[in-house]
Amino acid sequence: MIRIRKGQSPAPVERAEFGARFRASFHDPAFRAEDPSIARLEEIAWQAFAEGRKAPFTQKAGPGYADPDYDLSTEWIATKQRIAEAQRRWAEPTGPSRVLLICGSARNDGTCPGEMSKTFRLLELCREELEGAGIQPDVLDLSLLTSEYGRKIHPCKGCVSTAMPLCHWPCSCYPNHALNQTNDWMAEIYERWAAAHAVLIVSPVYWYQSPSPLKLMIDRLVCADGGNPDPTSTSGKKAGRAKELEMAGWNYPQHLAGRVYGLVVHGDVAGIESSRRALSDWLDWMGFIDAGVQARLDRYIGYFEPYAISHDALDRDAAMQEEARNVARAVAKAVVELRSGRLQAARPHLSRPRPK
Repeated sequence: MIRIRKGQSPAPVERAEFGARFRASFHDPAFRAEDPSIARLEEIAWQAFAEGRKAPFTQKAGPGYADPDYDLSTEWIATKQRIAEAQRRWAEPTGPSRVLLICGSARNDGTCPGEMSKTFRLLELCREELEGAGIQPDVLDLSLLTSEYGRKIHPCKGCVSTAMPLCHWPCSCYPNHALNQTNDWMAEIYERWAAAHAVLIVSPVYWYQSPSPLKLMIDRLVCADGGNPDPTSTSGKKAGRAKELEMAGWNYPQHLAGRVYGLVVHGDVAGIESSRRALSDWLDWMGFIDAGVQARLDRYIGYFEPYAISHDALDRDAAMQEEARNVARAVAKAVVELRSGRLQAARPHLSRPRPK
């Protein structure tokens, strides 16, 4: 039996600290008239936390699962059903072609920065090209994490590093109502990835890396590459059972493989090449198909110029704008080839000697 290593996690927070954290959401003096009501809600939340009521609503898994009598979260079941429907739409040969167009910047003009991002402007150029090619763009603006009330992508908890089967597809770590880890946007985002025939990511570079909203989404997509579609097979989050399953032989299913991708990465002083390569390598690993050399773009905008005039630099850089359009054109063409079967026919069908 594989030994499960313990000793990192501290003791659960005490009642007083829990109360302080709970009440922090009601800091505004306007709430003071409702302090007795807030205290009652706090006690309910404390009981849910103390009892570990992660999923208040469950139902029996039913046929098709390893343990039909296991109580699955109704929210997880609903997410899985929506993903299955999205996958059905993706496979429908006569349906419209869809490209998930992702804005990876954290900046928009609806909150502190006070100005839209250059990333979004480049994304709009890509959208125009896709629409002109008769493709439906689905814009996923990750900057909404910074500007919309209650919009969240919770961080990946790293279950995959304990054992791949412990990482469920879709993610079952959230929502966790006992820990107030709710309103997880990924439940919707998984569905949008599944429905898309291609993804086109437009992103700036922050400190040599992808911005945190984009990285949050990337980490949470680990379950799409090898994730376990049956949480009952691990009795939920039973680490020992998951280790046994992996050691018995796990096939690391690639749930989103076979889609096309394109990338537009921009920066101002450094890091564009490494950031673009990291994104390319990630999508290649997931089983995505790049749309060609012109679909993998990294460029500087206003190299070492002041941030204050960076939009002006983009205005002047007609070549950069046209290159971004070319990424969209390449993706659009690759989607046509993919859906006709010609793109897959030209690719070798080789088994992976070391899947993971």
